[in-house]
Amino acid sequence: MNGCDATGVQWSAIFRFRMPRYRGPLLTRASARALLAAQASGAGEWIGSLDLGHGTGTALLHADAWEWNGQAYPWPGPVRERDIAWWDGDSFATIARYSGRLIKLVPTRWGPPTFEIDGIKMLPTATTSPLDDAQRKVALVAPAGGRVLDTCGGLGYFAASCLRAGAAHVLSFEKDADVLWLRTLNPWSPDPVAHADRFELRHADATTAIATMADASVDALLHDPPRFGIAGELYSLAFYIELARVLRRGGRLFHYTGRPNQRSHGRDLPGEVARRLERAGFTATPALDGVLARRR
Repeated sequence: MNGCDATGVQWSAIFRFRMPRYRGPLLTRASARALLAAQASGAGEWIGSLDLGHGTGTALLHADAWEWNGQAYPWPGPVRERDIAWWDGDSFATIARYSGRLIKLVPTRWGPPTFEIDGIKMLPTATTSPLDDAQRKVALVAPAGGRVLDTCGGLGYFAASCLRAGAAHVLSFEKDADVLWLRTLNPWSPDPVAHADRFELRHADATTAIATMADASVDALLHDPPRFGIAGELYSLAFYIELARVLRRGGRLFHYTGRPNQRSHGRDLPGEVARRLERAGFTATPALDGVLARRR
């Protein structure tokens, strides 16, 4: 059945992503060691976080197993420093997949995790939480009360920040099925079912899905594409023209760019992007680790 939703997106072209979310324990090296230390001390329970700092709970400790939320689990083996383990139904396994490249969820000292593709970290974590970083960038586009398009959803931190800031509606596209799988295991990723009245997550390629959207159908845009070298089409003038088309006049865009090859080759990617956005119908200037633009 064909038709359009409130954002002007054709339902026949792309589909809303719905997958059951994991509700079991998530183990990092620190939490696994804390559990084992409590058991070795003879304690009958351990209170702490087994969801990457999202909340706390109580584990009941027994000689041959431990319980969390009414389910028994075997005592875990060692968890590597940069791994997160989940209960896959048979054992505690690292949250990672290999389908031509290795993609994995990686813990941070801040709580909300990042993810890596072939060892390359996808979100900044050196000096701040990736969720706090997203909130700073979302604040630049002033999403409160508006309709927001999040072109490359990733772990959903832009969408979560928009919801927290009072956006009326957030539409997120995410092309990578493995990234969508990571989201079902990450308690910090927004739940499309829990926020169904204001949030739509779609398994779609933004470069094609955006063509199904109506003109001036969103009030703000967030664009956090993969590196230029692997997704150059998301930095193209043709795609920027589409971004300008779906954004209302006066609406804001934040475009993450980073500064690749700046030291080694003197490249100014934010400047390149800003000039291309200007040609597409924006006024643009570098901001934070990207470009802030306004639709003319």
